[in-house]
Amino acid sequence: MATQHSRTAARIMMAPAVFLLLVWMLVPLTMTLWFSFRQYLPLRGGDQGFVWFDNYIRFISSSAFWPAVQTTLVIVGGALLISIVLGVLLAILLDQPMWGQGVVRILVIAPFFVMPTVSALVWKNMFMDPTNGLFAHLWRAFGADPVVWLSDASIFSVIVIVSWQWLPFATLILLTAIQSLDSEQLEAAEMDGAPPLSRFVFITLPHLSRAITIVVLIQTIFLLSIFAEIFVTTGGAFGTRTLTYLIYQRVLESQNVGLGSAGGVYAIILANIVALFLMRIVGKNLDR
Repeated sequence: MATQHSRTAARIMMAPAVFLLLVWMLVPLTMTLWFSFRQYLPLRGGDQGFVWFDNYIRFISSSAFWPAVQTTLVIVGGALLISIVLGVLLAILLDQPMWGQGVVRILVIAPFFVMPTVSALVWKNMFMDPTNGLFAHLWRAFGADPVVWLSDASIFSVIVIVSWQWLPFATLILLTAIQSLDSEQLEAAEMDGAPPLSRFVFITLPHLSRAITIVVLIQTIFLLSIFAEIFVTTGGAFGTRTLTYLIYQRVLESQNVGLGSAGGVYAIILANIVALFLMRIVGKNLDR
């Protein structure tokens, strides 16, 4: 049983780590807020003083702001839908006894460890290239003209690339959840004559609800900041400019640190709104 002395000693030992974590988080946030209220142009005169909320007004009134927010939410939603649906199916398949099961599971999880830049380059040059890509050869084999994926179906292409990288994560979490399912329930339902689809809908899927909410929460947090895949493939063109990429353009291409910092604050607000919404859903599922 912990005493007052041991609790005090634990707090003292944890204090340096907590302090460093707070500094690590608060210093960048404080600098972002500071620059968001100032006119800071590194190549055009440097710091030109406070402009207060002008950067926020300029950023949100830009014609590119709301389309960027919409594109961000579309990509996040599409990637979540694909990774959850296919993740459930793959988890069920990987839970079945098969020859070389361990090797198959490693191969399925492998894409998660590929860097986003590398995976985007692989998809761009090996699969989606309209001249030498695998999809182009398949299209020609059936007598059809190759699709220029990154311009004709740009958002869908980005969603596919991101989903391919995050699908192993969803599969791993969902596979772990399926393996914790009591097999006696499935056996009893099977003996009662329940078809496979009914067993999945009324037994397996409710059991996976908590794991699905956790996957949605974690992936959403990371997908809201998607950047590398868009930078490598489309460069923000063809309607794929997300909020993160818009901030990048304002800071580096326009050389306006203040305007980009204001965009960063908006990104933080958007992420917190989505996180609060998802936390409510997660909380309801965990209380069941």
